[in-house]
This record gives sequence, structure tokens and C-alpha cells, in this order.
Amino acid sequence: MSKTLYVGNLPWTATEDDLMRAFSNYGRIESCRVVTDRETGRSRGFGFVEVDEADVDQIIAAANGLVLGGRELVVNEARAREPRRERRY
Repeated sequence: MSKTLYVGNLPWTATEDDLMRAFSNYGRIESCRVVTDRETGRSRGFGFVEVDEADVDQIIAAANGLVLGGRELVVNEARAREPRRERRY
């Protein structure tokens, strides 16, 4: 079983490989994803790391506050995405 962690305050230059290297020191990582802007392709400053459920607490404790590219990461368990509201014109 796996859980998804939210990783905020990423440096704009961070890649999925950077996340994998940073987080793999603390537990089993299944996948990493840096969220990018659809139009520009630039990082939006956050991402997600999918980890083994047994390692969640250990990884959050170790990585929250970790400095990557000069920025202090914010790491917590990801919440389910809320449905988008309909736009009214």
C-alpha cells in the first residue's frame, strides 16, 4: 500500500529526480511528481511523492523542513482534491 505526500515550497528549478534523491534517504519511494503550469511548463512550486505506507511518518518527520535548493520544504500527507466549482459567466 502507498500514500501520497504533499511537498510544498519547492525551488523553481527542482526536478522529479531531485525529489527522488532527497526523499529516498528516508524510506521507500514509489514515484515523484513536480506540478507544472499547463501553459508555461514551469514548476508551480509544489509536488507529490508517493511512498510506502509503512514509511509515511518517518519520511514526514525527516523531510519536513529539509532544505532543497535553498528553500525549506513543507511536507505533509496529501489531502484529496476538492471538486472544482462551476464557473458562472
